Parts: sequence; structure tokens; C-alpha cells
Amino acid sequence: MENLGVVLALFGAAFAALFAGIGSSIGVGKAGQAAAGVVAQDQTMFGKVLVLQLLPGTQGIYGLLVAFITLTQIGILGGDPNISVAKGALYLAACLPIAFVGLMSGKYQGECSIASIMLVAKQPDQFGKAMIFPAMVETYAVLALLVSILSVNAVGGLQI
Repeated sequence: MENLGVVLALFGAAFAALFAGIGSSIGVGKAGQAAAGVVAQDQTMFGKVLVLQLLPGTQGIYGLLVAFITLTQIGILGGDPNISVAKGALYLAACLPIAFVGLMSGKYQGECSIASIMLVAKQPDQFGKAMIFPAMVETYAVLALLVSILSVNAVGGLQI
């Protein structure tokens, strides 16, 4: 197959957006359920619990960013979409860190957000502390984002 390199790279871009997006949707969805329960009891809590609900959504953005960078580099969003199988496989591998870490960290950040929403529901003055718990999970999504971006850019510079 003469286009196998592009197909492999497209799988990488799709995995980055798909799996990180799934993780975010699970996390945001679960946190949203908890937030809705809190707001049903006290409407003044809406702003605080909304911020906590939104935190797991960043993984989906990170996956989308890596997908766009990959699509740009492989010529799908402009340029010549003619890359070797080896380079396509490297693009696929470069997209996997954010794909899988985004999936898991989005899910677990959602669970931390739920706990933080419950904390804020019981003690609204603890909002600053409550933000730290889900933010710690974000650290690993950011690290995976950096690895994927650096890897995709490195693959783009290879002559294979």
C-alpha cells in the first residue's frame, strides 16, 4: 500500500483525539452529575462547582491539539500527504502518550473533581484547596502532552 504511512499517522491523530476525548467526556460527565446535585441544593454554588466540573475537559483539548499538529505535519491539512510507512508508524507512536494518558487522567481527574465538589458543597470556603486535588492529576496529562508534541515535531524533522 503506497498510502500506508499516512494511514498509520492518521490512526495516531485519531487515537489522540478519540481516547483523550473519551477520558474528558467521562470525567466531565461524572463531575457534572455531582455538580448538578450540589446546585439543586444550593444555586449559589454554581460557579464554584462549574470550575471543578470543567477541569477534566482539558485532556480532550490536549488530544485535539496533538491531532491537529500531526495532521498538519503529515500533509492532511496542507502540504504533501506522502510519508513512508516507518514515518507513519513513528507518528502513530508519538500520538499514543496523550491518547492513553488523556483517557485515564480525564477519567481520574473527574473522580477527583467529584470529591472536590463534595468538599465545596460542605465547606464552600475550601474552594482553593479543593482545586488542588484534581489539578494534581492534570500534571500527568500535561507531561503526556509535552511528550507527544515533542515526539510529533521530532518525527516531522526525520528524513525517512
